[in-house]
Amino acid sequence: MWRVGRQLLRGLVLFLVCTTVVPVVVAVVVLGSLLFMPLPATLPEPRRIEASQSSRVLDAQGNEIAVFEAFEQNRPVQQQDIPLVLKQAVVAAEDSRFYQHNGVDIRGSGRALVRDLQGSETLQGGSTITQQYVKLTYTGRERTLARKVREAVLASQLDRKIDKDEILFRYLSTISLGEGAYGVGAASETYFRKAVSQLSLSEAATIAGVIPAPSFYSPRDFPDRAEQKRVLVLDKMLEEGFITSVDHANAVRAKIVLGDKPANPKLATVVYPREQAQSRYPYFVDYVRRFLVNKYGEDLVFRGGLTIQTTIEPDLQAKAEKQVADALAGTRPYKDPKRNGDPNLLNMTLSAVEPGTGRVKALVGGRDPNDKYIGKVNRALGRCFQPKPDVRIEVPAPCWKDQTPIEGGGSGDQPGSAFKAFTLAAALEKGISPAKSYSSAAPYRVPGCRGDKCEINNASDNISSGGSLTLAQATTGSVNVVYARLAAEIGNKAIAEQATKLGMSQVWLSPSVHGASYTLGAIEVASLDMAGAYGVFANRGVRVPNTPIIKIVDRDGKVVEDNLDPKGERVMTEQVADTMNGLLRGPLESGTAKGKGIDRPAAGKTGSTNDNFDAWFVGYTPNLSTAVSMGYDEGQPLKGIKGVATVFGGTIPASTWQGFMKQALEGVPPTDFNAPPPVSNVEDETRRRERGGIDPGDKREAIATSPGGPYELGGTGGRQVTGTRTVAPTTTVPPPTSTSTSTTRRSVGGLFGN
Repeated sequence: MWRVGRQLLRGLVLFLVCTTVVPVVVAVVVLGSLLFMPLPATLPEPRRIEASQSSRVLDAQGNEIAVFEAFEQNRPVQQQDIPLVLKQAVVAAEDSRFYQHNGVDIRGSGRALVRDLQGSETLQGGSTITQQYVKLTYTGRERTLARKVREAVLASQLDRKIDKDEILFRYLSTISLGEGAYGVGAASETYFRKAVSQLSLSEAATIAGVIPAPSFYSPRDFPDRAEQKRVLVLDKMLEEGFITSVDHANAVRAKIVLGDKPANPKLATVVYPREQAQSRYPYFVDYVRRFLVNKYGEDLVFRGGLTIQTTIEPDLQAKAEKQVADALAGTRPYKDPKRNGDPNLLNMTLSAVEPGTGRVKALVGGRDPNDKYIGKVNRALGRCFQPKPDVRIEVPAPCWKDQTPIEGGGSGDQPGSAFKAFTLAAALEKGISPAKSYSSAAPYRVPGCRGDKCEINNASDNISSGGSLTLAQATTGSVNVVYARLAAEIGNKAIAEQATKLGMSQVWLSPSVHGASYTLGAIEVASLDMAGAYGVFANRGVRVPNTPIIKIVDRDGKVVEDNLDPKGERVMTEQVADTMNGLLRGPLESGTAKGKGIDRPAAGKTGSTNDNFDAWFVGYTPNLSTAVSMGYDEGQPLKGIKGVATVFGGTIPASTWQGFMKQALEGVPPTDFNAPPPVSNVEDETRRRERGGIDPGDKREAIATSPGGPYELGGTGGRQVTGTRTVAPTTTVPPPTSTSTSTTRRSVGGLFGN
């Protein structure tokens, strides 16, 4: 019996060896032979690369507003054009053993695998330059084991057939380097406005640093990241012996600087701004570009021949631009000695979103790009978007680790008390009544806090007298002390989670950084995020993510994206949203923005930061949610501007919001917050045209945001839509009971103001 068992066990082992071990050994031998033995190299025909086709960007009415196109066909280079310093930078950064291995670096792949398992960061990945070129030319980017094996075999064969320098030249001539630039020739002219042969050591290191993730390390959109990667490349070049310690030190000092006219160009790596002439709406087109590249990749966006119908309404955009231009007219840059005399620009953003669809109707990211004091960043976008549903704690960084980073954007502005809306919403969700009273006695000493920044004061003499105020009254008067006490009661994490649910994408929270100042708007945010988040209140608790896209079709007419039926997600109960709408009517009717109403039901909140570095007003109706922010590029108090001694959210920002909203909603009948909010009729018209003009009959629908109707996707002047419209009966939601407080404000040492 025992012998029979041994025989069965022996047979089982033999079976397993024959079915598993032997095939693996055979496969390894075959693969090793293909990779390392001097077999004849046979390469397949390279993949046929379809001719690049420009993508057309249209406004909501079908008029072309921009073209996205690649530059690779316009920047041919010869092998002798590429400077040695650029070749060395790329080899050091991407494949330091490029000239030693046979196309596949087993040692490097092993190190990359170990580091990946350890979770450590590394400059180089596991793929060699030859493998990366094979991926571009022969195999594509499909993430499968079969593709990786084929890539390795072809890389080994290519290495035996073609000279190393030729492989490197082909790689450098075809790789994507961001901004639609394919190849180092295009990248050099795109970023530095010079021929590739003229690149300096620092510029070469900058381009080499872009290779792993052109959007993530964009020197225009993320100069801080690009700067860190540039230094890493220089460190690697020194380590590999390509440059001397003196060359390394000099290059490290030449930090990345954005702009046309740097103070000391010889001591900086100057990255020039994008050419703005290709679009009538540069800030909005910049948003579209980043949004699409983040979602679909640069290849499809710049070479795919897409037709992109966007959400921008030319009439509303023109009104937004005029209001911002009027607000900034006559202002001059503050000459900051700490910035080597560079101008510190006063800027303003305006973002307008349709709550029921998430469509961005107008967007201004700063000064007029044709202004001689042109802004360098699209401040309306901030740093991040597309948030995950969780909140990352103890991570003092502009984006959470598992967020999708926006491809560009400025730092945003601190919203001040406009952020209190998220504290208020979190409190209501927890069942706290607007009628609950809190002491307004100032100063409020933060429990457990040490140091000289532990006291919070109010920004108005009348409301800092120490009496009790209801939460509704504190909202109307934007009372800091009451909100600090409320935040201590519900916790900052609840506030961050509430803001995230509403669509705020950069509400990172760290107990070691944020205390009571969190509810008072100490973090930097994007005005586009704020407009969308407040729009959730207008949409009675249903969030429809912000989007600049109505519809996209490819060169063959296939639909790539269709937002004609936007899907929303309920993130707040109707009861809480309705209560928010009632409470936020207070600032406009009797509070910090009194006198800035628009002759229809509207709600909103002011925001001003400590020392008045930034000022905000975010307000909305059921039809349109608009955020306005104002501030210098670098910290500088908003004082003495256009006759205003000190700029608060209720002054110039609220007036700009008021002027825009009145014009944007002209001709649109007022709708109260408890009635279904009107939506655009883009969907019905587009479908009617897709049916060949057949209309099933008149349809009663809510009024559009703007009096002008949409046009057909792809048209260049199509017929405007008209039709029967009806509006739901208007009913009135009474504002919260409140006591009038003085709107005269001054800084009294508190962290953040109204």
